[in-house]
Amino acid sequence: MHVPDGFFNAVVSVSAGAVAAAGVAVCLRGARRELDDRTAPMAGLVAAFVFAVQMLNFPVAAGTSGHLMGGALAAVLVGPYTAVLCVAVVLAVQGFFFADGGLTALGVNITIMGIVTAVVGWAVFRLIARFAGGSRGGLAAAAFAGALVSVPAAALVFTLLFWIGGNAPIAVADVALAMGGVHLLIGIGEGLITALTVSTVLAVRPDLVFGARGLKRSLVLRGADGATEQVPAQAPRQAAPGRPGRFVLGGIAVTALLAGIVSFYASSSPDGLERVAQDTGFGVVATDHQLVGQPLADYGEAGGIPVGVAGLIGVAVTLAVGGGLFFAVRRRAGETRESVGA
Repeated sequence: MHVPDGFFNAVVSVSAGAVAAAGVAVCLRGARRELDDRTAPMAGLVAAFVFAVQMLNFPVAAGTSGHLMGGALAAVLVGPYTAVLCVAVVLAVQGFFFADGGLTALGVNITIMGIVTAVVGWAVFRLIARFAGGSRGGLAAAAFAGALVSVPAAALVFTLLFWIGGNAPIAVADVALAMGGVHLLIGIGEGLITALTVSTVLAVRPDLVFGARGLKRSLVLRGADGATEQVPAQAPRQAAPGRPGRFVLGGIAVTALLAGIVSFYASSSPDGLERVAQDTGFGVVATDHQLVGQPLADYGEAGGIPVGVAGLIGVAVTLAVGGGLFFAVRRRAGETRESVGA
């Protein structure tokens, strides 16, 4: 759902930019409480993984595709504040290096794809996780639901913004119906990817899943007569957490495989927003990206670079930018705690 330049008037674009800037500022402060020696390197990996998987458009209907937004996934893995930063980094790299998503619409994209998906996805996940207990299956189901709901929620916020300041005279009801319908289907794909990823990390390194912290399982006692009793239990026992270095390296290898190889097999059909824009007619107001002629534009198509090579470059840039940001935030948090303690 990368919004291009031209869809919104200047008032909405500037206002969304202000909302995005304020949201990122809040999340920079909030991320200090989420980032530690485990989540800081994990956050860099999550940002790169979201970048890679966003390249993998999957078919959802005849002539329409979808891709991961990643806000809910990032929120479950590294926390909601850090999740917004992860998606913001991805969108900035895509906008400035790959001409994907308009530069004047960067605030709109961060608001919709970053803030909305992370907040909604996290809220739904936490609500369901409290009732599902600390089991791997329960957390995966909660992650699926959070991701599923986050996508049509983002689509409806896009519709609201378009109603306020869209540059085309289209009936907002038509846009809402079309956007909500196709993005509900995309949300199913988002939910499956999110649940699979969260379940995999839980199976290997449950201590690296932020959303699993502090949850407790109920203990079921079964007597000889078959009667059962549910009693409170301590949080699930885990192996002593170690440094995430090996896991992160393995994750980077998987991410590189997705961006460098699997990206060649992504669906070439327009995504949900592009399809709705074509069908309802407001796609004509889109304008060319300011960096459309650079070699990496459209993931290498403009410069004749294979999509896999462009994907690997994108993963490296996202890792560098995201990793640098998260370690800087982590260091600042440590310095603040030391000064308070002194």
